Amino acid sequence: MTKFLILHGTDASPEYNWFMWLKGKLIGEGYKVWLPQLPDSKNPNTETYNNFLFSNKEFNIDQETVIIGHSSGAVEILSLLQHLPVNIIIKTAILVSVFKNNLGMTELEGLFIEPFNFNEIKKHSERFIFIHSDNDPYCPLDGARYISEQCEGEFIIIEGQGHFNTEINPDYKQFPALLDIIKKSIS
Repeated sequence: MTKFLILHGTDASPEYNWFMWLKGKLIGEGYKVWLPQLPDSKNPNTETYNNFLFSNKEFNIDQETVIIGHSSGAVEILSLLQHLPVNIIIKTAILVSVFKNNLGMTELEGLFIEPFNFNEIKKHSERFIFIHSDNDPYCPLDGARYISEQCEGEFIIIEGQGHFNTEINPDYKQFPALLDIIKKSIS
């Protein structure tokens, strides 16, 4: 049965934005969901995140897994896929507000300590879906589009939604459009 891993963004937690709402909706549909607090999320680091995620023995990443990440959590998906064992191919990777470099912020350098090998990354997910807004003030649209092209993913632009977070739009305690995309991707 399909199961979900949801990764929050920089200096965030599972309680931020739409993460708990999405977890509740998915659990309500009968799915297993892991929404962890990523360690030291003020300074996201792919090595630290990968060690943390791979060390959890209660949630195995396998062919039934859908991974959803927001912002730096979306960048972490790329690293996680790059480091999966050769025989593991997840069902779908959904990257919301992804970015391709440290955006000029030293606290984001830990996400880019190793170059992304998109050929390797593509081998580990059956499908890639990228969701971005045309007016994200933090993560440029062209960077997200570049990563989507490298992953040969589906690129969805939702106009006027900023960073899909409550700091910009208080309505992002929920994200119904994302839930619709998820349902279509697993049907």
